[in-house]
Amino acid sequence: MNAKPKIINERVAIVTGASSGIGLGITQALLERGYRVVANSRKISRSKDLKTSASLILVDGDIATTEAAATVADVAVKQFGRIDLLVNSAGIYISRPFTKCTPEDFDTMIATNVRGYFFITQQAIAQMLKQKSGHVVSISTVLTDQPLAGSPATLPVITKSTIPAFSRALAMEFVADGIRANTISPGVVDTPMHAKDDHEQLKSLNPARRLVRVSEIVDALLYLESALMVNGENIRVDGGAHAGAKW
Repeated sequence: MNAKPKIINERVAIVTGASSGIGLGITQALLERGYRVVANSRKISRSKDLKTSASLILVDGDIATTEAAATVADVAVKQFGRIDLLVNSAGIYISRPFTKCTPEDFDTMIATNVRGYFFITQQAIAQMLKQKSGHVVSISTVLTDQPLAGSPATLPVITKSTIPAFSRALAMEFVADGIRANTISPGVVDTPMHAKDDHEQLKSLNPARRLVRVSEIVDALLYLESALMVNGENIRVDGGAHAGAKW
């Protein structure tokens, strides 16, 4: 029997929020396809699913801080020589009635969901400019287009709605430099975040009436990686027109 051919891929990726859920699935999929990956989360070195190897470096740190962002990018360049893909997957979701949101809630969401992509993207694009190539993909949510009655999501919407606009602005600012930026906006995803939630109720929030699989977000990412003329776009992964979903 012939041995399975080895995948040869010179691309280098950074994935934030890589310890679980979407970020973990993306990291594993990229490694399977031969990418060299720098994976980040606050305590990713304790991960039971990812182990440091010649193709994978785990970097602990709160990506909302400029120090962690600089460290992650520096490790990628020093160890692998370049940054071809940045996946901004780090994010948190606080569902609380608007009038009950606290200043601490606000600061926490802004830190992770806005600062968490802003500074690492600065670092990555600085390197991509030297290469005259690169791709930034950031994870948002369909809720920014169509919030749902009965689902208090003002803070997630405030923070995640910045991402598609951010991607469009980056796309236009750096298109002449060979750098692209795109967004993936999933519906409700089957991740550990929802392990204790009512899945039947959650399924009703997606037009397809089932939870989005992490593998389907990976499919969207791989499409964007191969579609070199797609720039500044926002791909929704929820099974259809989100306006049709009801709580």
